[in-house]
Amino acid sequence: MTSIESASRRPAAAPAARAALTLTAVAVVQFMVSLDLSVVNVGLPKIAAGLGFGEVGLTWVIHAYALTFGGLLLLGGKATDRYGRKRTLLTGLGLFGVASLAGGFAQEPGHLVAARAAQGIGAAAAAPAALALLTATFPEGRARVRAFGIWSAMNAAGAALGVLIGGVLTQYAGWRWVMFVSAPMAAVAFSMVWRGVTAEPPPSRGRRPDVLGAVLATAGMTLLVFGVVRTDQYSWTSPVTLATLAAAAALLAAFLQVERTTTREPLVRLGLLANRAVAGVNACNLLVGAAMAASFYFISLYLQRVLGTGPALTGVMFLPLALGVVAGSVVAIKLGYRLAPWKLLVVGGLLTAAGFGWFGLISADGSFAADVLGPSIVASIGFGLCLGPLVSLATAGVAAHETGTASGLLASSRQIGASLGLAALGTAAHHRSGSARTPEALNDGYALGLALSAVLLAAAALIALTVLRRTDAPE
Repeated sequence: MTSIESASRRPAAAPAARAALTLTAVAVVQFMVSLDLSVVNVGLPKIAAGLGFGEVGLTWVIHAYALTFGGLLLLGGKATDRYGRKRTLLTGLGLFGVASLAGGFAQEPGHLVAARAAQGIGAAAAAPAALALLTATFPEGRARVRAFGIWSAMNAAGAALGVLIGGVLTQYAGWRWVMFVSAPMAAVAFSMVWRGVTAEPPPSRGRRPDVLGAVLATAGMTLLVFGVVRTDQYSWTSPVTLATLAAAAALLAAFLQVERTTTREPLVRLGLLANRAVAGVNACNLLVGAAMAASFYFISLYLQRVLGTGPALTGVMFLPLALGVVAGSVVAIKLGYRLAPWKLLVVGGLLTAAGFGWFGLISADGSFAADVLGPSIVASIGFGLCLGPLVSLATAGVAAHETGTASGLLASSRQIGASLGLAALGTAAHHRSGSARTPEALNDGYALGLALSAVLLAAAALIALTVLRRTDAPE
């Protein structure tokens, strides 16, 4: 090969290598964020014993992360558009890594809760920035389908493997390692982004930012998540819950009014919210997030409380779910070259609904092979088919200066859906079980929760069929 031929190949090779490094970094980020949502759950009893948490205080190990993550996602998306994808992603990763170390070294309950809140802030910056970076790097074609397929596999694999990793670490290394485990992943992703991602030109900031809108949106989202997650202590019809949700609705309504009238740069352009495709995708995403978060919860409890499985073995039993999602994502990549994303959403949603409906037949005297393995494979493959098309539709055709906002919206709808799903379906399961805590009563509650998850997935498929089929890329 001549020197001229070598030189001619370098410009093509360099962008390809940089795109691959970007995809790897974004995959690590998404795996880490998803992992952190589930890895702590298995270790909660050991955390309570180690730091002296009370029953109510222990829930804040979960709630602190959910509140800051869910409440700040829109702000994280806007920061991505205003200050740049690389800068926002590095900031989020740095904070997330430091907070993970701080949580692992916690000596008091308040220390761990504060560290979890800081992790949520870091994740709220990193998640939309990573997704916006992926959208910008792979704007169209086969490479985009493949990139979002890999992203979706890492997203769900992190959530499913979090149970396995959390169980193994808790049982054999100690609960502190469920916090420490995220720090090296954050460091690796930070290094890859620092070295391999080219900083985009400084965005044109134009008008001053809409500070009031940002405050209202953040307060409203945080209060909404707060009201939902506390339904484990206060019922949906209690004055506390109703007042909290009413205040959240008032703040979000005020936010929309401010965005409509502000002369500053809005946090979210209302035209984006009103777009049929964006609205449809986020509605699907909310339902999928609700169903998946609730189902992972119920399956874990069924394995441990009904079948009597230990934490580590429970994690191992989640492997078919993780592997099924990866398989579904690979199939979505293959089919994504030929089928429209909304068709994959319909097929994936119905397949996942069928798996959850099968889960609804669990029995108190069942077994992993008879009651869990089959539906795990069906549901997870369907879920893998859904994830990539959801993300691709949410950002396809969105202007470059709004990809961060669109990504923040998508992440927000998933997080709010997860919070709502856990609270609403958890309440329904609790009412079905009643005051009896026998395996038979618990089984009835978990079966109902899983059956309701199937209904949510069927509704998501219906939205894809009736709304997303009749729309093209977002304006």
